Amino acid sequence: MSDVVRASGTVHWIGAGLSTGSGLALLCDTAERVRLWHRTEERAAQALDHLGLTGRAEPRAFGLAALTAELAPGDVVVSMLPAPEHAALLALCVRRRAHFACSSYVSDAVLEQVPAAEKAGIVVLTEAGLDPGIDHLFAHNLVARAREAIGDEASYSLTSYCGGVPAVPNDFRYRFSWAPAGVLSALRSPARYLQDGEETTAERPWEVTRPHVVDGETFEVYPNRDSVPFIEQYGLPTGWRPRTFVRGTLRLEGWLRAWDAVFEELKAGDDARIAALARELAATYPTTDADHDRVVLAVSLDVAGAKGETWSGSYLLDLVGDEEESAMARCVSRPLSLAVRHILSDDLPSGLNRAAETAERSREWLSELAGEGLEFTLRVDQ
Repeated sequence: MSDVVRASGTVHWIGAGLSTGSGLALLCDTAERVRLWHRTEERAAQALDHLGLTGRAEPRAFGLAALTAELAPGDVVVSMLPAPEHAALLALCVRRRAHFACSSYVSDAVLEQVPAAEKAGIVVLTEAGLDPGIDHLFAHNLVARAREAIGDEASYSLTSYCGGVPAVPNDFRYRFSWAPAGVLSALRSPARYLQDGEETTAERPWEVTRPHVVDGETFEVYPNRDSVPFIEQYGLPTGWRPRTFVRGTLRLEGWLRAWDAVFEELKAGDDARIAALARELAATYPTTDADHDRVVLAVSLDVAGAKGETWSGSYLLDLVGDEEESAMARCVSRPLSLAVRHILSDDLPSGLNRAAETAERSREWLSELAGEGLEFTLRVDQ
C-alpha cells in the first residue's frame, strides 16, 4: 500500500442536484476551500445562494478540462453526478493524485481503477450517502451487537429497506428524489436476494412487492440490485445460517396499484420508450419546494442462537423535509460530508473505502451523525 497523499484542504463538489444539501455547508465550515462545480458558473452561484453559501464556496462551470486546470494533489473531488460519470472523474483524480468520494455503489468501471488509485496513494470513498451509506452503518452495528449477544452459531433474518416518499401522500404515492430515468432503470434491473434460506432472483422486482410494517405503519417493499454480496460486506459470521437477507426499496402503501400503468410500459417498452416515459413522468410529477419529502430507512436483524436464545434489533430513520432542505438532501449530503471530512483529516487509507468497513467505524460515524442532528432510533430485544 502506498503512503496516502496528505489532504490539501480543498474540496471540489461536482454537481448541485436534488441530493446536495446541508452537508455542503458543513464542509464549508471545515475545509480550507470549497468549490462548487455546476453546468455553468451562474447555475453554481444560484445553487450557493439557494443553500445560503454565497461567499463561503466558489462557483465554477464544470468541465473536465476546467477541473483539471484547478485540481491539485491532495484535493478531494466529491462527485454528485450520475454513477456512469464517476469513472472519468476518478481517472482524473488518479492522474492528479487527488482523492475521490461519492455516495454511489461501486461500479465495475470504478473498481477497475482502484489498484491504480491505491498505487497513487489516493482514497476512493464510495457508498457514503443514505442508501448506500447510512444503511451500511446500521447493519454493521446490528451484526456486531447480535454476535456479541448470541455468538457464532445461529440463524438470522436481515432486512434493509429505504425509500424517499411524499410527506403528504399523493395519488401517485411517490415523489421523485432523483432522476426518473434512474428510478425506471432500477425497476428494470433484476434483484437477487435470500428468501427462506434460498437464493432467489426477481426479474421484475415490483412483482414481488409485499406489505412491510414499520413502527406500526404499513408500507410496500420490494428487493433491488444484488443483496447477496452484502452478507460478506456486513461481516455476518460464517456460522450464521441465513433465513432471509434482503436489501430493498420502501414505498407508500398503495404504490403498486398507483404505478400499474408505469409497470405495463416497463414490460412492453424498449429503451427509447422508457426514456420518453421518464421525461413524461418528470413533467407530470415535478419535484418542487412546495411539496415536502419524507425519507424512511428501516434496518432489522433477528437472530436465533443454537441453544434457542434470540436477539432482535432494528434501526429506524424517519425524517421529513422542510422549507430549508429536503429530507433526501440532508440524508445523502451529511454522511457524505462526514466521510469527506475524514479524508481531510487523513483518517482513511488509500484505495477503496466504503461508508462502513467495520463495526467500530460504524459506531463512530453514527455517533458523529447523531451529534450533528441526524436523528434515528435503535431498538433491541433479547
